[in-house]
Amino acid sequence: MQLSECRVVLTGASGGIGQALVEQLCDGGATVLAVGRRMAELQPLSERFGERLRLVNADLTSSAGRQMVVEATRRLEGVNVLLNAAGINRFALFEALDETQIEAMMAVNVTATLQLTRQLLPLLRSQPEALVANLGSTYGSIGYPGYATYCASKFALRGFTEALRREYADTRVRVLYIAPRATRTGMNDSAAMALNAALKSHVDEPTHVARAVIRAIGESGNEFYLGWPEKLFVRLNQLLPGLIDRALRKQLPVVRRFCRHDGVNGESS
Repeated sequence: MQLSECRVVLTGASGGIGQALVEQLCDGGATVLAVGRRMAELQPLSERFGERLRLVNADLTSSAGRQMVVEATRRLEGVNVLLNAAGINRFALFEALDETQIEAMMAVNVTATLQLTRQLLPLLRSQPEALVANLGSTYGSIGYPGYATYCASKFALRGFTEALRREYADTRVRVLYIAPRATRTGMNDSAAMALNAALKSHVDEPTHVARAVIRAIGESGNEFYLGWPEKLFVRLNQLLPGLIDRALRKQLPVVRRFCRHDGVNGESS
């Protein structure tokens, strides 16, 4: 799918990866309906790209917010890409999370994505070629201490993507799962970034992730994992989970030390 032919609904557009995606998609000739909650972050890009960028300020966890997106999509005729990039995270030990925090992560990362996708699929299916792309995470394939609820949400998103791809295998709708590793955005608070530094984990810039997402859109694959050795760890976790168990157990004291600082919600993109 050529970018110049893409008319994209992008959720999570006001986050770090989201803004990078808006810029690179529009630079490539796509028309973008950018959905987010912090419109001030996107206003400079709106002024730069004019009619190629439409903004929708909506809370996707509410039925009314999702309906706003559907109505805006209908006005932007010929939408053929849904890029679900909205998400929130909280780096904390599971027992430290309260009911509201757990519900919020599942509502944004899973329920809102499923419900919006369900509502937009009829519009996508009417196009000669269409794409649903879900932005997941390496933590959608590897359960990691300090991120139990976030992992649960991304495992769910990966399973949804796989099932939807098989459900629509005989249609013109392609379904894609993209899994970044740690990224330098507001979603990762100072404690999470300190943990990454202590463990010498690779952290990508949002522009790098956005380039990879756009490359995946243009290719024919169904799954796209970013980063090495993270790709290897995903595979090992599938084949030899006990090996990953032992490796992560050694990291537990470090994880617990940094988890004393409470995480902060943030958009994933």
